[in-house]
Amino acid sequence: MVKAIPDDYPRLTPYLIVEGASDAIDFYSSVLGAEERFRLPAPGGRVGHAELQIGDSVIMLADQSPEMDARDPNSVGGTPVSLHVYVEDSDAVFERAIQAGARKLRPVEDRFYGDRSGAFEDPFGHRWDVSTRVEDVPPEEMSKRMAGASGTG
Repeated sequence: MVKAIPDDYPRLTPYLIVEGASDAIDFYSSVLGAEERFRLPAPGGRVGHAELQIGDSVIMLADQSPEMDARDPNSVGGTPVSLHVYVEDSDAVFERAIQAGARKLRPVEDRFYGDRSGAFEDPFGHRWDVSTRVEDVPPEEMSKRMAGASGTG
């Protein structure tokens, strides 16, 4: 019997549309350590579908295809979505991203919620938060710190 949810896929998987999927695969591999699971070619040397493994997560992606209403963030004025990824060393990943052509959105710093994190926009218009947990902060303490950080406490 076929399983409704395959064993080798997480319950939720982002699907990214990019202009230049082959270049995006190279970027995600060099910056985030993604491993390509497989790739299905499309006419014209484009990527019709690809899957990347990052730790225990999967990202699917394909080249933009406006005729199928699949558009990348740059073609629609940007994205309100940010992908959050935990990494071993957020400073190193952030620096690799910037060196590979990403745009800095928020510098890497220790945050009130216990992560050392920063944000960048990759060359394909997708936004990423890279974080490394540096402190386990209980919810009550996090609330206090949030109030202090926002000036309401």
